Amino acid sequence: MNVFEYAALRVVPRVERGEFMNVGVILYCQARDFLDCGVHLDAARLRALNPALDLDGVRATLTAMECTCAGTPHAGQAADEPLGSRFRWLTAPRSTVVQTGPVHAGLTANPAAELGRLLDELVR
Repeated sequence: MNVFEYAALRVVPRVERGEFMNVGVILYCQARDFLDCGVHLDAARLRALNPALDLDGVRATLTAMECTCAGTPHAGQAADEPLGSRFRWLTAPRSTVVQTGPVHAGLTANPAAELGRLLDELVR
């Protein structure tokens, strides 16, 4: 079993109301050299909270987070950072529409399967 850390990705459609909806999970496991995120965006539910929400902007931000996890060239300079640094950067507090929740830890033998389980439990 290996220690892993994770944080929920959430969209805050109206910051002034303090409401949010989980839309994904970022998971990092240093021992397995694993960093990935899963996303499930329910546009209808988000529109119910804020019909004027910029869904294209939300999608672009989530895509940028996925690229940062994967280390693709679209991640820019962050792509060259170690996985732990990328996880810390992604989970740093922000006052934007797309935020991460608190970082939690657990134990797993399979980080990819754990990411799927957390995505099912926290988002879907």
